Amino acid sequence: MSDRLSLLSVFLLFSACLLWASGVTGSWRVTISALDGRVTGVGSLSEDGGAVTGWVGPRESDPIPISGVLRGDKLTLETHPQPGRTVAFARCELTIKGDTMTGTIDTDKGTIEFVRSAPAHEHR
Repeated sequence: MSDRLSLLSVFLLFSACLLWASGVTGSWRVTISALDGRVTGVGSLSEDGGAVTGWVGPRESDPIPISGVLRGDKLTLETHPQPGRTVAFARCELTIKGDTMTGTIDTDKGTIEFVRSAPAHEHR
């Protein structure tokens, strides 16, 4: 019985470490709400030691590069659009709660929500 409890404890600790290590890495469904309406899209984030990179866009085939910083349960993201391209936001501040991140875009222009949809995969 003691061996089974020890094995279960190791498994639970390993599972908790995997969940913590995943951070914000993954694929996300994105919803932006502002005075002029609601926009939905997708995104993919990758985290490495608090530095976050990835993309957001209306669909995977139309990505806009982003970068950011993760500190605790707070994530700040900035978009890096190509010249001549418009974006829904320049900067957003998010609070992470499980598989959901919510916050504001460009300080006070609207709200944004990221909901985890699947594990991350590289954009090709």
